[in-house]
Amino acid sequence: MCAFVLVAEDDEKQADLIRRYLEREGHTVGVVHDGRAALEQVRRHAPDLLILDVMMPEVDGLGVTRVLRAGPRPGEHPGLGAAPGASTLPILMLTARSTEDDLLLGLDLGADDYLTKPYSPRELMARVRTLLRRAGGTAHLPPPDPDARVLRAGGLVVDERRHEVTVDERRVECTPGEFELLAAMAAEPERVFTRPQLLDRIHGSSGYISARTVDVHVLNLRKKIEANPRAPRRLVTVFGVGYKLVAHHEAGHEAHHEEGHGGAGAEGHTGAAARHEA
Repeated sequence: MCAFVLVAEDDEKQADLIRRYLEREGHTVGVVHDGRAALEQVRRHAPDLLILDVMMPEVDGLGVTRVLRAGPRPGEHPGLGAAPGASTLPILMLTARSTEDDLLLGLDLGADDYLTKPYSPRELMARVRTLLRRAGGTAHLPPPDPDARVLRAGGLVVDERRHEVTVDERRVECTPGEFELLAAMAAEPERVFTRPQLLDRIHGSSGYISARTVDVHVLNLRKKIEANPRAPRRLVTVFGVGYKLVAHHEAGHEAHHEEGHGGAGAEGHTGAAARHEA
């Protein structure tokens, strides 16, 4: 009883090391060495988790993430359409790129977490356990929490047991990180959360994750749950503090307050995340 983890890493020694640590924890592991093969294996075998190196031949890790989350662009990577469920497949990105903009670009495309090389195997396994626990539904995991709730904030519903999000009865696909953030806020509508508080809900107490990753998750969630992501009425910014989920978004005055400050939720944005929103 285990998860199936796909490792996409072009360095064969690194891939073998990751495989051995995963197998030591009881997981079944598939290994590929380029991005095209990673897309094909996801399509054929629907893994529970993808560990994805950024710098790979054929299609790099950023390209793989984009295809899995949004589908290929016309004429690109023919025959490598993602399998059903690939849009919510947990993705742990491995990268030698240490600049914050590079890391945020991966998250902006839909990765759930990242580690910069060199990393410790212990830290890697901790991230794997966290992502699998968030995703739920794999054979090796414990039964669903009997205390799981159905959380509501206006027309937004977060079903913790089914791991589903709906907005005005429309199903919304969320990555595990997005779901965790939304569930935390839906449990306490109208509460203002700081970025560090939300980061702790998503990634725990790891010191390796930038608080700006919360901004990227918020930007991506707004595209999914807001009628107009540039004038949000559900997931709004409280200037200088953080974010809150509005219980009855029809009121919507917070969104106009936010726009009046030039988008306070992105006051710290630079690089990839800011370019994406612009």
